[in-house]
Amino acid sequence: MAKILSEEVKRALQDIYYNVRTGRGKEAFALLERASEAGDGDATCILARCLCGHQYVWIGHGFPEDDNRATQLIHKSVEQGSALGVLLALRSGELRPALQKKMTFDNLQEAFDEVLELAEKGDAFCQYTIGNSYFWWDFLRIQGKNKNSFSGQTEYKAYLKENISKCEDWFWRAFRGGMYFAANNLNRYYTKGDEDIIAPRPEKARDLWKMGAEYGYPLHQAIYADELEKAGQRTDALYWYKQAAEGGHPGSSSDAGRYYYEGIGVEKDEAYAVRCFEKDIPFGVVRAHDMLGRAYFQGKGVTQDYAKAYYYLYYGYNNGSKWGVFYLAKCFFYGYGTNQDYVLARQLLDEVYWDNWEADYLRGMIYANGLGVSQDIPRGIAYLQKAGNHEEAKTELSHYKKTLFGKWVRR
Repeated sequence: MAKILSEEVKRALQDIYYNVRTGRGKEAFALLERASEAGDGDATCILARCLCGHQYVWIGHGFPEDDNRATQLIHKSVEQGSALGVLLALRSGELRPALQKKMTFDNLQEAFDEVLELAEKGDAFCQYTIGNSYFWWDFLRIQGKNKNSFSGQTEYKAYLKENISKCEDWFWRAFRGGMYFAANNLNRYYTKGDEDIIAPRPEKARDLWKMGAEYGYPLHQAIYADELEKAGQRTDALYWYKQAAEGGHPGSSSDAGRYYYEGIGVEKDEAYAVRCFEKDIPFGVVRAHDMLGRAYFQGKGVTQDYAKAYYYLYYGYNNGSKWGVFYLAKCFFYGYGTNQDYVLARQLLDEVYWDNWEADYLRGMIYANGLGVSQDIPRGIAYLQKAGNHEEAKTELSHYKKTLFGKWVRR
């Protein structure tokens, strides 16, 4: 790697990390691919990181996740002479002796110093990389030291503390420069400390997500909105959900839509809420499918359409959500948008873990009438009674009576 980043890498870093609101992530990804093919090792290194999933790159870009290709690219970046690639390979556990022999540097310290020079000149990704080298103790291998290099445990711990603590300043520089991921490690550094070497200081982590939100990072705007919602500050939460949604953060549009659908701290606008849910569908956001399914089931904000309701609700359920399980159970019970299936309806109703009188009513109907199960009138009556004083339950209960011997029978 030259001691400057190529224009292609600088542009890509802007769109992939420093200013994701441009919406040019995919264009930047393609730019990195071309630069990598042309021999730019730094481009290859950043490209590898883009393929490592949302822990390493913003989920809103929609980049593919491919661990095998990422590993190949990390190796390639080292061979192409990227100091960034060397430190990334070291951090990911890929810099084994065979690969280290292929790097163009005499030693790891030389590669570190090259990235450090770029960090000192202000590049946020390099600042983050240097911070990680201290935070994750990679400096030990870079400097060629271990506990045996010191006269005793006290001297060794002093050395560790001196180096680990350097991560704090580098993470702050990176965070302010656009590398929002630096806040994750700052949060961990402050809340957990580091063994018995660095003491936790949780108070210093308190405003990290607020700061990130104010810097304009959509991910942090979403996290901060969640914090505000938990604190009952719903008006402020809605503001930040909308900011995150405008920045393209998947899921935040649905959170904003939920406020408008329910009328939480804002006037109800179900049609607007539906448009919010729809924006998150292409990202595969489960809660967007759940809430859009409910909207179609209820016919609020859209024309009632049980087939669409079933489609969206089933997507949510099939992807691990129990949020819409009651509506999905009703689809099977009544045959709304799908084939009527009392067996599946009962199975889904049994997954309704919250108090829901209508779920108890439907279970009562199933057991009392033997719908998809062996008839069990006493069990059905118990569910119907649990459903309370709702008219449907009272009407069904009126069809049963107890015999002189205390047995429930149908009138």
